[in-house]
Amino acid sequence: MARNAVKQDEFVSKQNKKETLNRLLAYLKPFKLKVVVVLFLLLFVMGAGLINPYLLKQAIDVHIKKNNVYGLVLIGIFMTVINLLAMYASRLRINMMASITNKILLNIRHELYTHIQKLSFNFFDNRPVGKILARVIGDVNSLQELFTNSITSFIPEIIALISTGIVMFSLNYKLALASMAILPLLLIFMFTIESIGRKRWMDYRQKRSNFNAFTHEDFSGIRVVQSFAVEDRTSATFTKLVKDMMGAFLKAVRLGDFFWPLVETSWGIGSVVVFWASVKLMGAGDGISIGTVVAFTMYIGMFWRPIMNISNFYNTLITNFAAAERIFDIMDIKPDIEDISQVEKMPKIKGNVQFKDVTFGYEDGTMVLNKINFKVNAGETVALVGPTGAGKTTIINLISRFYDTPQGEVLIDGKNVKDVEIESLRSQMGIMLQDTFLFSDTIMENIRYGRLNATDEEVIAAAKAVNAHEFISKLEKGYETEVNERGSRLSVGQRQLISFARALLANPRILILDEATSNIDTFTEKLVQKGIQKLLFGRTSFVIAHRLSTIRDCDKIMVIDDGRIVESGTHEELIANKGLYYNLYSSQYRFLSEGA
Repeated sequence: MARNAVKQDEFVSKQNKKETLNRLLAYLKPFKLKVVVVLFLLLFVMGAGLINPYLLKQAIDVHIKKNNVYGLVLIGIFMTVINLLAMYASRLRINMMASITNKILLNIRHELYTHIQKLSFNFFDNRPVGKILARVIGDVNSLQELFTNSITSFIPEIIALISTGIVMFSLNYKLALASMAILPLLLIFMFTIESIGRKRWMDYRQKRSNFNAFTHEDFSGIRVVQSFAVEDRTSATFTKLVKDMMGAFLKAVRLGDFFWPLVETSWGIGSVVVFWASVKLMGAGDGISIGTVVAFTMYIGMFWRPIMNISNFYNTLITNFAAAERIFDIMDIKPDIEDISQVEKMPKIKGNVQFKDVTFGYEDGTMVLNKINFKVNAGETVALVGPTGAGKTTIINLISRFYDTPQGEVLIDGKNVKDVEIESLRSQMGIMLQDTFLFSDTIMENIRYGRLNATDEEVIAAAKAVNAHEFISKLEKGYETEVNERGSRLSVGQRQLISFARALLANPRILILDEATSNIDTFTEKLVQKGIQKLLFGRTSFVIAHRLSTIRDCDKIMVIDDGRIVESGTHEELIANKGLYYNLYSSQYRFLSEGA
């Protein structure tokens, strides 16, 4: 799938332009009052700028002519006060607009982040993390200029354009029509550029997303890159992605650069048309005075200047529209896994788990589980064993409702997991995976992630129970030791012990251990077995393990092969059956006996 590759463009569903613009402007609604204040300040600054020439005219034509020093002083004081107030209003406007814009971006980013957290594993399976980050960070940041210009440029310029147009028509409607004759042609060119430019900016953001995804993946796997000495190859790929991104950017920018020359040319043609029309009208005895022509010449500048500013905003809109489309493309994705309406909370789980004719596949036409049926009583420990890819992890994913089964039912205490609130279900489960994830924080906080309100003493008790306390105490800062992203400062076994303590602290009603001891050495495994027994006691547990010696004491062992349960029973029963489990156990025993 294209979306799952760092070097291929993502698919982005086409958005309706009007709907997208309305969705963007909707973010201004909570700040309506502040926006009105900003517009008032902007109009005040514009008014101060307009009144300065008139006051200067009065000073020259009236007070200097009459040698009225008192009048000159009054005008001077008035102009000083007005301009000082305008300076303060301008600064206040800029600060308020920056505050509004930043809050809007914060709201959009928070809304996007919250929405992404609700999406199912299927969403993350189909997208590199770098491409998700590109939307949350880069695309949201791209909207800053759009929101700022929409208030500080677009709305005031529209007002100025309309006001100037009214004055022009009131003076002479024929000259007004002549000066605007070029507008339809300009609009056609602008919409043509917009249509092409929108696609080019989308292409640029796609290429930038690919670049971000590759960079994130490359640095995340830097140990592998350096271990195999493939820096030259990754550098070549990096260079190619940068060239693709910059090439797409230049294509988009070059097209956007047509806006200014286009508007200025239209301005010049409009002026020529007005002069030509003036001569024709004056020759026809239409009664147009020289003063009117001169006034119209000035008004043409006042009319086209807002058009230039509006076209600049339009250019900004095109530039950032692709970012808005990419953001709303994610927001419009409905979670595959979500609560039904009027969902009930999951009561305190006793631990009875049942699968009824469960069939499931991650992709259409490829089934991972085929009509799985089993029942586990509360408090039992069940081991899931079988070849890689048999469907063991899929079973625990369905119990936790990370995916929904299209056929069959997954029941906990007789309730279908689809019919209960997701949070109330998962909050009573503890999951420890083979790929242990630790956050960039202290060891104390990483363990406390299992139960955020746990005390330090409870955290330490959990670590002692799984025999993690000893190695933690030997670290330079003990439990306050900072671990790097994903816990890279610790060994794999140490990371798993911390994850084990985290699961114990959560005190789950259903516990899932997916290859939880696979990376712990034999000596450490013996130490942690007591902690495992304490963790398993009194709760329903599912254990996935390839090291079959760790599951001999489980209440039940289910052997999964090709999406089906082919055997089920205790260790002794399965050994006696001499089926698949017997073959797996025997081959593993021989492997270890030979000293491999």
